[in-house]
Amino acid sequence: MWVVRHAWHTGLVVRSADVAAEAWPAREDFPGAEYLEVGWGDRDFYQAPEGTLWLALKATLWPTASVLHVAAFRGPPERFFVGSDVVAVALSGRGFRRLATFVADAHARDEGGRAVRLGRGKYGASRFYLGRERYVLTTCNVWTARALRAAGLPITPAWALTAGNVMFQVRRAGGAPAGGSP
Repeated sequence: MWVVRHAWHTGLVVRSADVAAEAWPAREDFPGAEYLEVGWGDRDFYQAPEGTLWLALKATLWPTASVLHVAAFRGPPERFFVGSDVVAVALSGRGFRRLATFVADAHARDEGGRAVRLGRGKYGASRFYLGRERYVLTTCNVWTARALRAAGLPITPAWALTAGNVMFQVRRAGGAPAGGSP
């Protein structure tokens, strides 16, 4: 799997075929995808065409709804995310399953157990899904760090307030610049 940094935000990239279709709705929504990138954040801020000071303050100061953003793509992550910092991370089979479960559990579900789809995402073939957790005292970077910790990496989510710190911890845990399979 890979961790990608987009300026102040981080996301997780996995091979689509490696996750169960019933667990990750993006598998069903993007059947031709080779890779899926997932990020998490405040519903209003993340879905806004442009972030505003008000949206940032609201997300920071009040408990708000969260969303997952999933982008589907083909080709190596470092080529799709040109200009972004992309780090490959090797996980055990058990670690990957725990990461996949962490992300699956982050989806809010309707009465029928289906993930709640919210609409088009920010770029390319992407979509937003309603998150289960409230966005309060947890940034997108802390969420990414929690997912990596669930996968067994020696990551400290409390220190992961910035994208830079997430990437520092991932590299310290053995992540390597992308360019091949993790």
